[in-house]
Amino acid sequence: MRRERAFLGRPLSVRGNGRRTAGREAGRPPAAVGRAAMELEAARRAVLAAVRGTCAADLPRLLHWMRHSSDFDEFVVTNNDVVLKNIAEDLRNHLPIEAMFNSEHLAIQKIHQHPLPMVHIDAFLYDDDFVDTMCEEGRMSRNYCTECGSYKTASLEFISHSFSLMELKFLYLHVLPDLTGKVVVDVGSRLGAVLFAGYLYSSASQLYGVEMNADFCQLQEMTITKYQFIDRIKVVHADICTQASLLQKADVIVMNNVFEYFLDRLEQARAWEFIACNVRKRGSLLVTVPSLKESLSKLQTDIQLSQWVEEVQLNYDVYVEKDVDREALQQIHLYRIL
Repeated sequence: MRRERAFLGRPLSVRGNGRRTAGREAGRPPAAVGRAAMELEAARRAVLAAVRGTCAADLPRLLHWMRHSSDFDEFVVTNNDVVLKNIAEDLRNHLPIEAMFNSEHLAIQKIHQHPLPMVHIDAFLYDDDFVDTMCEEGRMSRNYCTECGSYKTASLEFISHSFSLMELKFLYLHVLPDLTGKVVVDVGSRLGAVLFAGYLYSSASQLYGVEMNADFCQLQEMTITKYQFIDRIKVVHADICTQASLLQKADVIVMNNVFEYFLDRLEQARAWEFIACNVRKRGSLLVTVPSLKESLSKLQTDIQLSQWVEEVQLNYDVYVEKDVDREALQQIHLYRIL
């Protein structure tokens, strides 16, 4: 149940032959490049041998370093990235390229009614490199002909129902505070990307996804079982307007454009009124794409934003990884409940 952000014909990055080749091998720590990587048991034996071979005087300092050093952070983060990419690959194998089910009648209809040709490309499933590859293979195009049979072309509008890996990392590593002991609710969890990233990149005690579409609930449950996320993730197959108690206890609510393409305007207004009525825990956080002002601008509601929330200014420069799509990050807004 997730609406999408539009990428209005922005060019996809091309790096040489369209593949990432620079630096270390994708998803593999630097020690593994150039020589065979050890399996788990061999690596454990090697680490224990190194610890046992340390002189007694230095052993306490070694153990303290192992427990508290940040030197291992890159391996942990890299592994989490790989897990999410594996999940994306699993999901691609269960979905058509457009990553939409026929059961999404209204969303499909609204996309077809868009004034300009539009293609749905799920940002969690397909990063820029993947799209480049599909275009090279002829499975996708970035352009359409404005006059059939001519060379007059224009850029297609790409839209996504999900956060990309970059946006998920920005959300959990730079936007949200420490979530230890906190409850996160993703309204319209769809493929579950926000839930899975929250499991890997945060210490949230519980992550709930509320999704109306049974097909997407089934996909999420499949991933939760396969990757053993069941201890902290729960998917609720329901309309969010039936989940007052869940919203009332949430510490963080994520809403990535959940209503516009899936509900008519009256239903959208009703849903937003319900959210505003039940998301009232003082100090809790609300993450939205786009801003609340934009989401509510075309709806008739009685919501007074100044009496409900205050916006928290985000530092979009803090995300320093390469190939950052600043425009996409700037669509993420954070609010604190008053």
